Amino acid sequence: MAVSRPANSSTGEVKRAPRARMTGAQRRLQLIEVARGLFAERGFEGTSIEEIAQRAGVSKPIVYEHFGGKEGLYAVVVDREMETLLEMITSSLSKNRSLYRIQQVALALLTYMEERTDGFRILVRGDSASTSDNATYGSLLNDAISQVEHILAGDFERRGFDPKLAPMYAQALVGMVSVTAQWWLNVREPSKEVVAAHLVNLCWNGLTRLDPDPELVGPDYVERKERTVADATSAPVSAEGPSVPDGSAAPDELGSSEEEA
Repeated sequence: MAVSRPANSSTGEVKRAPRARMTGAQRRLQLIEVARGLFAERGFEGTSIEEIAQRAGVSKPIVYEHFGGKEGLYAVVVDREMETLLEMITSSLSKNRSLYRIQQVALALLTYMEERTDGFRILVRGDSASTSDNATYGSLLNDAISQVEHILAGDFERRGFDPKLAPMYAQALVGMVSVTAQWWLNVREPSKEVVAAHLVNLCWNGLTRLDPDPELVGPDYVERKERTVADATSAPVSAEGPSVPDGSAAPDELGSSEEEA
């Protein structure tokens, strides 16, 4: 008796499900997301149009139709990541008072790294295929440094410090946040909120207790006794609140410029 067989069973072929139809905008976005993952994983040189098309489930001509080639697609991916991260950092720098501002900048960078890890790795990798000299993580940090420098210059002038030192302090602050954030990206602990809190602790306490005229010390230097946590909690607090060291600004005063009013 003849046994009926499913069609194509003798060849072992499996029919693919029909490809879902997308609008041009949807297909473009899909290709960008697929390419972002591959570029982050393998870099520009290690990624081919064929691999991008295969992972997206389309033919190579579709990729060329949307982006003109691998360079064009890479440029779009980088530009989108730059816009996303720059917007997050800029909005944090341009609003709120200084303590909250520092906190939000640190959180913005950590959140971007957490939510768009592939995009961040592309920016840090900085492949030379980028069509713009400004489309790098380094250029973004320079933008952030310029904004921080502007903020610090105003703060220093109000506090009697030399505003010409603002660029150096801006480099130090942004560098500290950036390097710590890249370290956290690899270890993912403690939580980003805890990391941001400690970054703010170091930045803020450093800014509010700056020595207006620091000097290097010799080997015979005797350190002043630092207050411990126990000292701080046991010491009486006046009605005016805790004292602020000479030459420093109280936290609510630092950065309270007219643009924040």
